[in-house]
Amino acid sequence: MMKRITLLLISTMTVMAGATISPALPQIEAFFQEVPHADFWVKLMLTIPALFTAIAAPFVGIIIDRFGRKPLLVAATLLYGAAGGSGLILSTLPLLLGGRALLGLSVAAIMTTATTLIADYYAGPQREQVMGLQAAFVSYGGGVFLILGGILADISWRFPFAIYLMAFALCGLVILFIVEPQRDTEAESLSLLDRDAPMPVLPVPLVMGIYAMMFVSMVAFYLVPVQLPFYLQALTSVSNAWVGVAIASLTLASAIASMNYRRIKSQVSFTGIMVFVYVLMGLGYGVIAIAQTYLVVLLGLLLAGLGLGLLMPNVNVWLSAKVPPATRGRVLGGLTSCMFLGQFSSPIISQPFVQKMGLAQTYGSFGIALSILAAGLIFLSLQAKQKT
Repeated sequence: MMKRITLLLISTMTVMAGATISPALPQIEAFFQEVPHADFWVKLMLTIPALFTAIAAPFVGIIIDRFGRKPLLVAATLLYGAAGGSGLILSTLPLLLGGRALLGLSVAAIMTTATTLIADYYAGPQREQVMGLQAAFVSYGGGVFLILGGILADISWRFPFAIYLMAFALCGLVILFIVEPQRDTEAESLSLLDRDAPMPVLPVPLVMGIYAMMFVSMVAFYLVPVQLPFYLQALTSVSNAWVGVAIASLTLASAIASMNYRRIKSQVSFTGIMVFVYVLMGLGYGVIAIAQTYLVVLLGLLLAGLGLGLLMPNVNVWLSAKVPPATRGRVLGGLTSCMFLGQFSSPIISQPFVQKMGLAQTYGSFGIALSILAAGLIFLSLQAKQKT
């Protein structure tokens, strides 16, 4: 039981790691207003962890497949606390960005290793259940951290960085309760019993397709932590705490969907769930685009969150079920890379839309694009059924 709880708790430190300081972005920008292009560099503080996570994740997968899971997880948790908390004392943008880069390296190791360990420890419906719980804990953690970050940002822009210090406590749980899994499981056990059995083939087209869907989904998702604080300030002039609540509403709705993933998966295919993801996110962004009040923005965020909550457990279970156990760490490392590369790329891709059309129309455009993706998946699914 403690092994599962530990994996779920450390998973809370991953996907929303960069976004924890999101409510403080306007204050950070004001603090560094005399620095040339401060607006760009401050937004980069939010996304640079994702870039370094994307770079490091494939190498993490190779390392844990070759040398084991636990040692790297312990080291990464310690680095997370030190690098994330560095914003409490660092006072220049280059140093702050350096700390955020190291945070990204630690997130790569934590995210890939935690997901791989869940796939190692569990199989079948139990794996679907724990993957759903993992995504829910990621969302609940993100929601709590964002609300807390907003409250702390109203005191000082530095205080949200203190949230990262929780990693030191969680490192103790990793040391005590995580055990290195036996590597001769599932398909590897079968190959040991049958020396003549062919090695499982990696389904490259499927893996690449899932990677692409993850990238696109994260580009769209990160419109919220990167752009929403500025959108809400222009729309309603709300406090940092209420900005944190707004962003947290998306992650909390996501957690509700994730908790129900196993039940939904028993009735719907992997592709069908991805259709739900894009329909709900597209609808949510459409509502945000036409919102005139804070409450209507919340409604849009809740809808988008319900879709997002099905994304992570679906792609993790999908890949874990389809790839050979011997390459699981590398494949899931690639998925982590695509996830965080999408987060990093989001402001780069969205900023030209924001400058040309404004934030409302940017959300509307992304909503339409997500709806088109849903229609495309339905078409491909129908084509595949006709061929069979």
